[in-house]
Amino acid sequence: MLNFDVVNPTRILFGKDQYQNLPSLISSFTKKSKIMIAYGGGSIFKNGVFDKVANALPNYEIVQFSGIEANPQFHTLMKAAEICKKEEIDFILAVGGGSVIDGVKFICGATKYKGDAWDVLLRKENCVFSEAISFGTVLTLPATGSEANSGAVISRDDLKEKRTMGGPLFFPKFSICDPTVVASLPKRQIANGIVDAYMHTLEQYLTYPTDNLLQEREAEGILSTLIEIGPKVLNDPSNYKWASNLMWCATHALNGNLRCGVATDWTTHMIGHELTALYGIDHARTLAIIAPRLYQNQFENKKEKLVQYGRRVWLLTGTEDEIAKEVIQKTEGFFNSLGIETRISAYTSDHKDLASTVQNRFQERGWLKMGERQAITPSDVFDIVANSL
Repeated sequence: MLNFDVVNPTRILFGKDQYQNLPSLISSFTKKSKIMIAYGGGSIFKNGVFDKVANALPNYEIVQFSGIEANPQFHTLMKAAEICKKEEIDFILAVGGGSVIDGVKFICGATKYKGDAWDVLLRKENCVFSEAISFGTVLTLPATGSEANSGAVISRDDLKEKRTMGGPLFFPKFSICDPTVVASLPKRQIANGIVDAYMHTLEQYLTYPTDNLLQEREAEGILSTLIEIGPKVLNDPSNYKWASNLMWCATHALNGNLRCGVATDWTTHMIGHELTALYGIDHARTLAIIAPRLYQNQFENKKEKLVQYGRRVWLLTGTEDEIAKEVIQKTEGFFNSLGIETRISAYTSDHKDLASTVQNRFQERGWLKMGERQAITPSDVFDIVANSL
């Protein structure tokens, strides 16, 4: 088992009718009576979540910030940071899915930062968020686990860039997770959420066998649960049993537990981010596109774990090579069964020279050895993207 250091300070309030706790939760982190509520396109008004939040906070002056995109945009978030400075906001409530929560993490750091916050995302020397205002979340979409971790992904369309950030300052102080909101979600978002949780788990599991038997089994439990409930929650999102299990799987997939003592990969995410930056393809769908081709490219390096995954999660039998090949097909088939297309050509016809473009980006950034064995090179990235068209 590898060494690890893990802490997760986020308080999770899971289940129905938790909104009445908001005043006491918020008052633990700010003495002011003015807070910001940040959200996306306004679905929280249609599904009643905003009213529930607002009704629970009659004694607070609420500064609303709307319009955080599905891939939260740097320039949009900087507008929110400027409002926070002007209004002297020191607590934000993120009401939305992973994109809204990611965006709020950035806003909290940018509000306190003195220089160009983009330099922090570029990881320029001595450019870091050293302080941040506090925030909590009301989760409206189970998918990314951002409600229980300290990471975020921020986009900048004018540069066709997508960058990551994070650190101890960016754990939510609390997260209210109400599975009843799943009933109001479009099927596309539910399918994306299932794939997000599944791929977050695979990135921390589908590497090579380790001695951390508990983490292996926890990952397999999440995968097996998502296979069981995925089609059910997609077809009946108002079923509380299916919705609550999806939400809890998504939280556990990226709350820090699965990475304890094991090797992780994340190259599928790195490549997928480029597809989102270049074409705006939904994050989950980029993962579904890239993962099967990456597993084929890294077949020998991942074969032991592919076999374990096939036997334990999909209950496959046969030779090791047969199981390893079949489980890649099973994984892609599962994504397809959720209505997810797994080829780039299904999303854009403008993919000439795409493999070279992505390869060059990796080389320019110095991303020369990736994956759990540091065996994935920019040349492999070229092949993976080319085979994903």
